[in-house]
Amino acid sequence: MRFSVVIPFFNEEDNIVPLCEELRPVLDKLACPYEVLMINDGSADGTQAALERASREWSQLVVIQLRKNFGQAAAIAAGFDMAQGEIVITLDGDLQNNPSYISSFLSRMDKGWDVVSGWRQHRRGAWLTRRLPSKLANWLISIMVGVHIHDTGCMLKAYRRSVLKDVHLYGELHRFLPALCRWNGAAVTEIPIEDRPRKYGASKYGLGRTLRVFFDLLTVKFLMSYGTRPLHIFGRLGLLLMVPGVLLAGLLTYERLILAEPLSNRPALLLAVLLVILGMQFFVMGLLAELITRSYHESTGRHIYSIRSRIVGGVKTEL
Repeated sequence: MRFSVVIPFFNEEDNIVPLCEELRPVLDKLACPYEVLMINDGSADGTQAALERASREWSQLVVIQLRKNFGQAAAIAAGFDMAQGEIVITLDGDLQNNPSYISSFLSRMDKGWDVVSGWRQHRRGAWLTRRLPSKLANWLISIMVGVHIHDTGCMLKAYRRSVLKDVHLYGELHRFLPALCRWNGAAVTEIPIEDRPRKYGASKYGLGRTLRVFFDLLTVKFLMSYGTRPLHIFGRLGLLLMVPGVLLAGLLTYERLILAEPLSNRPALLLAVLLVILGMQFFVMGLLAELITRSYHESTGRHIYSIRSRIVGGVKTEL
């Protein structure tokens, strides 16, 4: 299989037919084996019925129905796990990504790149609720993770399947996939693409998602810097608190034993005890985090989604 196209859907029934009509000629023109995985992420409208109709007319189309709405990251993870292509391409199901760019992405992959990310140079949408949060998020992500990508939120991306095997998605981490792949040694580049207006359905993005992205950014920063050595950060915090506490306690001990000064009315005594206790707690947290990290890396792993059914060539299989 040359490549797989992974497309998550959530309440996008009106976009499925026009997307298939636009996507299929583009892929057939490439004249190489491919598959298209469309993941229904617990849609409450007619998305599943529309996908089933499309699968009966398109033999390369695989429909995956999740049991409920697990979120975009989980839907993408399901597609990654099911994909058989050497290259995995992600695409939005709202027609805002132009499928004609796929050939350019594949050409760039043939030049040795492991990840190719789309860059919507001229963003559409409201400035306050879409473009400004996007600019701020992209700038902050580039600063914190050290991977300079202009548009982390663009869904049109291509990945070499070998760089995805050690990447696990949850929360909003699909936005940080290029950074996570780069962390594993992948070569990442960008291609400018067109940002088309949405024709059907309603956008699932808004300001409320920004806070969740920020928290996941902190997670990514921690994973990239201390994911395999959590004691390094907790130990530093412990030392930062314990050393002043021990020095202050030593000074108070000197004053009490040598200078015979009373300490009962000295707030510094309570501060010294607090700093030492907090420092010890951070050390213990670091040790526990080391044990948890070891257990995680040695475990077999657990999926973050549950699949209800799969449709291949129009044949439905309950899973």
